[in-house]
Amino acid sequence: MIAETGAKGRNDVAKILIVAEHASAQFGGEALIPYQYFKCLREIGADVHMLVHARTRDELQKAFPNDVDRLHFVSDSLLNKCCAKIGQYMPNRLAVFTVGTLSHFETQIRQRRIARFLIHSQHFNLVHEPIPVSPKLPSMMFGLSVPVIIGPMNGGMDYPPNYDVTSRFERVTVAFMRWSAGLWNKLIPGKLNAALILVANQRTYNALPSNIQPKIMLEFAENGVDIDRFGQKEDTRIRDGLNIIYVGRLVDWKRVDLLLKAGSELIGKLNFKIHVVGDGVLRGHLEDQVKDLSLTHHVRFHGWLPQFETAKLLRNADIMVLPSMRECGGAVVLEAMASGLPVIAVNWGGPADYIATDAGILIPPDSPNKFVSELANSIMWMAVNPDLRSKMGTAGRNRAQRVYDWRVKAGILAKIYQAVVNCSNTDLEALKMTLDALKI
Repeated sequence: MIAETGAKGRNDVAKILIVAEHASAQFGGEALIPYQYFKCLREIGADVHMLVHARTRDELQKAFPNDVDRLHFVSDSLLNKCCAKIGQYMPNRLAVFTVGTLSHFETQIRQRRIARFLIHSQHFNLVHEPIPVSPKLPSMMFGLSVPVIIGPMNGGMDYPPNYDVTSRFERVTVAFMRWSAGLWNKLIPGKLNAALILVANQRTYNALPSNIQPKIMLEFAENGVDIDRFGQKEDTRIRDGLNIIYVGRLVDWKRVDLLLKAGSELIGKLNFKIHVVGDGVLRGHLEDQVKDLSLTHHVRFHGWLPQFETAKLLRNADIMVLPSMRECGGAVVLEAMASGLPVIAVNWGGPADYIATDAGILIPPDSPNKFVSELANSIMWMAVNPDLRSKMGTAGRNRAQRVYDWRVKAGILAKIYQAVVNCSNTDLEALKMTLDALKI
């Protein structure tokens, strides 16, 4: 059988409960995924509810005033608060794999209890858990009496050679957690019992524990973009020099320092401005680097900005540069594409999945010195080829509309939901045939 049975029949209309730790447009990151799924599914009339953490209650009730009765919450616990406080003093990746995981499971235990009650009282016939996107992390969404869809997951990322900034202790801890993932997913069998696993790419499939890989899979990108918010710029000519934009956290693996070094190689050759949107622990260090490289008149740090202000800056930019060396996804790449911007990024991870050769330039993660040189050359090429740059921006915009628009993705999800509900009391082969017929 595909999953725990309990759906009412082959011709039921899907009634979906989305279960996620967070759903928020303000938090960004993974939290944006369930937020957009719920928003866009409701726009097309899908019968969907959402169960998330109460941290985002006010935002969600304000964003969806007509659907307040479809929002369900799990409250903060003492353990959640303690884990969050301890995690502030740990390296990001280590915190995610340790106290972050502990907090997540404690939340999921309580969500599972609420989900079982909601399924019984409101007659849902499908549960979708879109986040966390980690392929290794187990899921508590089992024993719910209805089919469960998990994903799209996206992960299995490591640093390129010569770019790993983690400590030995962190690497050993992460390696152990990955090695033991098969056991944890057997003990906590949400993914093993799922009706369908969604993965963003082959890399993520390969990163799944071996005991989950035989499950029925479907490739489906986890990220999307709000096409209406990130509108295409009308004027792509160089106005006052070349406007370069970076959007993201100022942390070590984002390698904003390499962008600044590339900028220093362009002094005297090009009139340019680098707009850095975001904040983080390295901001002070990067500001010092700007002074040391004589880039004071070429770089502006904007800090964190509301999304509508970021969208305006994107529309006024000429190119986006994302020098991150460990980016599983990269929603900012899709936002740049939707804004009609060509993108220069590292040929590694998520950006390499999103950026076709007609929409930007992907630079191999060779040695830092070689990367900086290639980045400077790519920026210069963009500067002296405005017509080709414009064509790249248009190609990226078209791809974002066709493939990554949240509304397009929601429409596909609705078909997936119905296929799983209709096949929930049949065998795996029937579901495979149904999904193949959708040509997703």
